[in-house]
Amino acid sequence: MLSNQCVQSRLWAGRRPEVTAADIKPAPNQCGTEAAAPFLCTHVHTHTLCCNCVKTCCSCCSCELHRRGVETILKHAAVLFEIAWEVANKVGGIYTVIQTKARLTAEEWGENYFLVGPYVESNVRTQVELIEPTNPTLKQTIDKMNSSGCKVYFGRWLIEGSPYVVLIDVAFTAWSLDSWKSELWDLCDIGVPWFDREANDAVLFGFLTAWLLGEFAAQSEEPPHIVAHFHEWLAGLGLVLCRHRKLPVATVFTTHATLLGRYLCAGNVDFYNNLGKFNLDKEAGDRQIYHRYCLERAAAHCAHVFTTVSQITAIEAEHLLKRKPDIVTPNGLNVKKFSAMHEFQNLHAQSKNRIQEFIRGHFYGHLDFNLDKCLFLFIAGRYEFSNKGADIFLEALARLNYLLRVNQSDVTVVAFFIMPARTNNFNVETLKGQAVRKQLWDTAHTVKERFGKKLYESLLVGQLPDVSKMLDKEDFTLMKRAIFATQRQSQPPVCTHNMLDDGSDPILNSVRRIGLFNSSSDRVKIIFHPEFLSSTSPLLPMDYEEFVRGCHLGVFPSYYEPWGYTPAECTVMGIPSISTNLSGFGCFMDEHIADPTAYGIYILDRRFRGVDESCHQLTSFLFQFCKQSRRQRIIQRNRTERLSDLLDWKYLGRYYVAARHMALAKAFPDFYLYEPHEPTSATGFRYPRPASVPPSPALSRHSSPRQSEGEDNADDDEHYDEDLEAEKDRVNIRQPLNMSSKTPLIYMGSGNSSAASSEKN
Repeated sequence: MLSNQCVQSRLWAGRRPEVTAADIKPAPNQCGTEAAAPFLCTHVHTHTLCCNCVKTCCSCCSCELHRRGVETILKHAAVLFEIAWEVANKVGGIYTVIQTKARLTAEEWGENYFLVGPYVESNVRTQVELIEPTNPTLKQTIDKMNSSGCKVYFGRWLIEGSPYVVLIDVAFTAWSLDSWKSELWDLCDIGVPWFDREANDAVLFGFLTAWLLGEFAAQSEEPPHIVAHFHEWLAGLGLVLCRHRKLPVATVFTTHATLLGRYLCAGNVDFYNNLGKFNLDKEAGDRQIYHRYCLERAAAHCAHVFTTVSQITAIEAEHLLKRKPDIVTPNGLNVKKFSAMHEFQNLHAQSKNRIQEFIRGHFYGHLDFNLDKCLFLFIAGRYEFSNKGADIFLEALARLNYLLRVNQSDVTVVAFFIMPARTNNFNVETLKGQAVRKQLWDTAHTVKERFGKKLYESLLVGQLPDVSKMLDKEDFTLMKRAIFATQRQSQPPVCTHNMLDDGSDPILNSVRRIGLFNSSSDRVKIIFHPEFLSSTSPLLPMDYEEFVRGCHLGVFPSYYEPWGYTPAECTVMGIPSISTNLSGFGCFMDEHIADPTAYGIYILDRRFRGVDESCHQLTSFLFQFCKQSRRQRIIQRNRTERLSDLLDWKYLGRYYVAARHMALAKAFPDFYLYEPHEPTSATGFRYPRPASVPPSPALSRHSSPRQSEGEDNADDDEHYDEDLEAEKDRVNIRQPLNMSSKTPLIYMGSGNSSAASSEKN
């Protein structure tokens, strides 16, 4: 006899009249209870439901479809289009978001996941494999658009996950720009000036995207359930047009940074203390971005679901775009764990050696410091001098230089600024330095080979060599010429390239103001590399990842940073970093870690302190880091690397899943029901301090496995077990990430009954 719950559960599953009783075959239960009568789900899969399994709906039956959860249902019932200007087109951080998230999303949606972006021929040649569309409906859609005067390409993006991409040639349809601008004005009174090329591209891309989605819906045999996820204002117009044309599309809009916020912060205004006081229309108009601001705000208000990448940006969007985000979707990375702890430490040592080779050439003739006691710091990103915190970093370096000199420290700091700027060529002095270094290396090898040959001949005849006769006059001549070649009168250059506008460059002007010109008396050296790193560069032949691994500390004291991929990448690679409480990354780590500093995550207070106080705090962070021993830095890198699970897409991807589920429920309420997650015991959980005392110069005996140099009074009885500490930290980090909760989306098939609900991590 079935219980009332089991009887009612049959009503949850929408029966389809075309399936007869002969098609129904009972499936065995795995929970050990007696099998009940079979019933049908909305996807014509036969199930047996027992009394003990009502609440999990088929989780114990043999149907693999439902055991895999609601995502599998979505593969059959819905199609996901993810639209961004940076699909297969690297411009900024959104490229990293989409590229790293693609594998996880492709696994979730399978053949029903398509990325949409602009066709850029130079990128397509190296990143995309063009193929025929695999989806019949999409093939008909692309053929129809191509026959109507467009150029649309289909292929696979050659990245991890190999997602499908639909690339639209925006330039090919430029003839429609005026008519589409006119339509945009008639629709929402937004006028786009002719001289704004980026906004013109946004208009073309938006109309073509809406055309693609509308044509796909029209070509579908059955009413489709389309989810369209738009990133940033450049893609946002397509969302507005979809809503205006009432297309069957569930829309999600994600802003990775607000336009007005970026411009205001760059203007040195007190942004966060005046968020509610700005005259938004006037501020946007004064900066000639009013039309862009209107496009961004329209997309935010028209979307079924509006998301941002961090809590700090959510507050900003609520004030500037006048809509509170529905969900915060933090940015993640694909984390690849090493099988042994020492592997990433070995990579650090290898990359550090390559940076040291560059330093030997750059500072030839003035290499009066010990490279083994040299720390490499760096700041990298878009060249926004104030927003990225380069101004406060330079000021802190000047103060750090004073502290190191006053305390007679033997530590030397080399600070790299990796920010692309306008240049016309490499600096001749920089190229000469690398050439001199290579010449010295060749000379040393020549003398070594001659010395080795004579030593071999002497030992071969059974005689001890006369060291005074091992080097002849020619060898001494070669060595003297090499020594003379290293002499130069000028200081090592600050900038590795020739700047187009040296006199107005903010970094170089600040260097002149603080007086750090790489002189021998300075303990802080500065190298400005105004170009992205490349493994083919004749100066510093390393890609960005190799370079980061070789550095000791990343410094990102940003005033405006909606998320901050650079400190996140440092964390994943086990490199400590300095962030701020005005960056999404800094707020995220401060929320989830009780003592971030112990894990190598230094969070600078730029929200509640003035510039001078923040600069003083940053100087203190840098000085304390310089006082650490080598062993303490190794321990800290181990701890930093263990935080990488926090930033893995397999955990942070759940927020994107929730956003799409919410959009489906809002756009198709007769088919989907969204139930928010219930609070769990992990809500508000913060990772405790490490099992051992954090690495501190004052308490080094507790944090070091063995006595470090200069620690004569260390307590040998103190024992540090790195493996034990690592395991304790991993347990702490896993705890809030493995929580189980019911999938918030219930698919209701025919529109009057629910069909699936499953357990999901």
